[in-house]
Amino acid sequence: MRFPEDVPVLADDVVTLRAHTADDIDAVYEMCQDPEMQRWTTIPVPYQREHAVNFLTGIVPAGWRDGTMWAWAIEYDGQYAGTIDLRDGEGGVGEVGFGLAPAARGAGVMTRALKLVVRYAFDVLGWDRVIWRAFVGNWASRRVAWKAGFRGLVVVPGGGRSRGVRHDEWIATVGRDDELEPSGHWWKVPVLEAGGIRLRAFRATDAKRVAEACNDERTQFWLAGMPSPYQVTDAEAFIEGRPEVLAGGDGCVWAIADAESDELVGCVSLFDMNNRIDKTIAEIGYWLHPEARGRGVMSTAVRLVVEQAFTPVEDGGFGRRRLVLFAAEGNTASAHVAEVNGFTHVSLERSASPRRDGTYAGLHGYDLLVTDPR
Repeated sequence: MRFPEDVPVLADDVVTLRAHTADDIDAVYEMCQDPEMQRWTTIPVPYQREHAVNFLTGIVPAGWRDGTMWAWAIEYDGQYAGTIDLRDGEGGVGEVGFGLAPAARGAGVMTRALKLVVRYAFDVLGWDRVIWRAFVGNWASRRVAWKAGFRGLVVVPGGGRSRGVRHDEWIATVGRDDELEPSGHWWKVPVLEAGGIRLRAFRATDAKRVAEACNDERTQFWLAGMPSPYQVTDAEAFIEGRPEVLAGGDGCVWAIADAESDELVGCVSLFDMNNRIDKTIAEIGYWLHPEARGRGVMSTAVRLVVEQAFTPVEDGGFGRRRLVLFAAEGNTASAHVAEVNGFTHVSLERSASPRRDGTYAGLHGYDLLVTDPR
């Protein structure tokens, strides 16, 4: 192997993967100053120019020569945009790693590069499977892997290490016979507005209002599964966990906010969209800040969610066929929201709703079909 002459060029109509050259040193050095790059990778910190020199003139050529690492420079719009590499490969299984310069992010560059090298791993190196891994919380990397067909995601507590610190790690794989396309849905939170309210994604700044709402005596009574007392830290954990619901395709959660002030007044969600038996259904759940009660806020919010749920996926919706909603016996406010939105009462499950005192209440079930009048 004569590096870089023998490094194969991989390309589609947007990106080109080529051998690194000395001309890339300054670009690599600059990329590795990015705080996100330093946060989510194992590069040295502080990152010096000599690290870039050693990587491009020592580590990368040696990897090609001894067959332990195959690294390409990603070229986009005529410029160096990042690096992607394959490693190991023993037993027909290896790993992929990548990093992209901030200026190239958001244009699908890394997804294209990843598909090119995965195909190379299968067709040229003869691998059967490629492994992707990232520290938990690196949503950009996870989305790239998902778009390139990686699946079977698991969480390994303490599975990753960077600069002497252990981190929880995501791991997913793609096999030779898998399509290099997304498996399942990664939902987005669409902004919906009507009747003086706005449904939007939760923000870290909503935590105080979430804690106020979920500490309310009435909310605590009907939603017995909530922590009691409900702390701001509980609210922060709730907000931080919402991206996982979207990424896993299981649902979508909206903050209900006042349209004028954007202050949070409640929450409405669709969930169970990965139902084991029927993936065309979803359940609706909700809670409201006490300041917003009695104004029809939740009825309006649920109406917006119903329309979004029944809108076909190709038109930006969630493509649901049937929605279900449950209200504990005696929770007339929740039942009213279902009824004014056209839901049909279909069941009463006896002693199905647990209470904090250890007793159980009946649970009313409602459903709404996409074909029902609304």
